Amino acid sequence: MSGHSKWHNIAAKKGKTDAARGKIFTKLGREILIAVKEGGPDPVSNSKLRDVIAKCKANNMPNDNIERSIKRAAGEGSNAHYEDVVYEGYGPNGVAIIVEATTDNRNRTAGDVRHIFDKFGGNLGATGSVSWMFDKKGVMIVEKASCKLSEDELMEEAIELGADNFEPDDEFYEITTAPGDFSTVREGLEAKGIEFIEAEVKMVPQNYVQLDSEGARKMGLIIDNLEDNDDVSEVWHNWDEPDEE
Repeated sequence: MSGHSKWHNIAAKKGKTDAARGKIFTKLGREILIAVKEGGPDPVSNSKLRDVIAKCKANNMPNDNIERSIKRAAGEGSNAHYEDVVYEGYGPNGVAIIVEATTDNRNRTAGDVRHIFDKFGGNLGATGSVSWMFDKKGVMIVEKASCKLSEDELMEEAIELGADNFEPDDEFYEITTAPGDFSTVREGLEAKGIEFIEAEVKMVPQNYVQLDSEGARKMGLIIDNLEDNDDVSEVWHNWDEPDEE
């Protein structure tokens, strides 16, 4: 659930182990909780919840899990108070890192995130220290092999619905939108039978930083440890990760 390199990371995401998927589902459940608390349990009237549900489906979260999470969030027995927090900092060689977390204890999460940065050669910065290096965009990834439309048809539909850009690759199509147009484009394409293997609003780097082998090792450890933290929901960065063989 992290930054570049977009194409090989998509393939890696599809091959997540059951244990990794379970952790992702837990984190998505918290996102559902916040969305329901803010706008109610009906996705028809709660656009944030609709977007989270789309993200859940792109991560292969079963419908039963999604429905249970919504009911639990709407129930009187759900007393946990979670909130979204964002941390910004630097990795090796000035790699910019944005950490999005969902927590019921800001002090615990801030301490954990700071410890991970410090331990592996990074440093936590102030709010706004690196976010200016990213653009917030809606991103949808469609697998060519399972797409019901031709490339030209999909591009035409996406642009008509308000997409900013359409980029094909050997295996995937990437559709990007302004954050405010994301839901409209995604829902319009879903109505045409299009399924996504990724669909979310994300922080897209304006430029990428390359690292030597030691820097790459440290950066990999920062990302792995952040993503392994139960409170962390997303890690965005501008490291130009090498393609996996």
